[in-house]
Amino acid sequence: MNIVQTFYDSLAGEYDKLFADWASSSREQGLLLDRLFAGKGFDHSARVLDCACGIGTQAIGLAALGYDVTGSDISRPELEQAAERAARQGVSLCLAQADFRALEEIFPQSFDIVIAMDNALPHMLSDEDLDRAVGSIVGRLRPGGIFAASIRDYDSLLADRPPYSPPYIHGSAADRRVSFQTWDWHGDNYVLTQYIIDDGAVLGVSKYVCEYRATRRNELTRLLRDHGCGEVDWLMPPDSGFYQPIVIARR
Repeated sequence: MNIVQTFYDSLAGEYDKLFADWASSSREQGLLLDRLFAGKGFDHSARVLDCACGIGTQAIGLAALGYDVTGSDISRPELEQAAERAARQGVSLCLAQADFRALEEIFPQSFDIVIAMDNALPHMLSDEDLDRAVGSIVGRLRPGGIFAASIRDYDSLLADRPPYSPPYIHGSAADRRVSFQTWDWHGDNYVLTQYIIDDGAVLGVSKYVCEYRATRRNELTRLLRDHGCGEVDWLMPPDSGFYQPIVIARR
C-alpha cells in the first residue's frame, strides 16, 4: 500500500471535517460542474466517471442532479463512505475501486465525461505516472467527451514554496474545528501533513501524511494534447467559482 492510499484510507472517516458543511458543499459543487458541462454541450443524460471520487463530494452532487454517475477511487474506506452518503442522500451511484493509472482494467466502457477534482492528479509523483494517468483517463472518454480536473495553482506556489496553508476554522468558541496543512518541500515534490483539531468538550487532534508533486498547467496541457485532446481550456477561480484552477479538455 503506497503513501497516497494509506493517507486516504486513514482520513476517510474524518474527511468531511475539512468542510464547514459537507452536504452543502456537495450540492454546490454539483451545480458548479453542471454549469461547466452545459457550457461544453452536455446535459443530464451524460454518463460521468468520477475517477477520484473519495467520499463522493462531486459524484453525489452530480447524481442528485440526474447524471448517470460512476465513482472510482484507490481507497476502499473512502468508497464505503461514498456508498453510505449516497444512500443517505437517496441517490444512485455505481462505485468501484480503481487506480486512475489503469482505469481500463476496471472499466471497458467509455464515458461522456470524466472528472478528477480536488488536486487528485498531483498525487502522481513522477513524469511517468502522470503520463500513465492522463493516458488512462483520456482513454475512457468517448470521442467528443470531456475531462475536467482541478489542481492547486502550482504555477504561483512554486515561486515561494510556502511551508503551510492557511487554517480553516469552523464552528463556535464552544465547539470549534481547525484544520490546516504543513508543506515540506523537496524540489517540486512536497510532503503534506494534514492536521484536524476538534476543540469541543474533549480536545481531539488528528494527523495524516501524504505526498504531492507540483504539477504546472503547461505540463498537464501538453500531456492532454499528447493523448488526443485537441481542445484544452483552463478556468481560474474568478471565472469558474471553484477554489482551484480547473482544466477542461475535449477528446
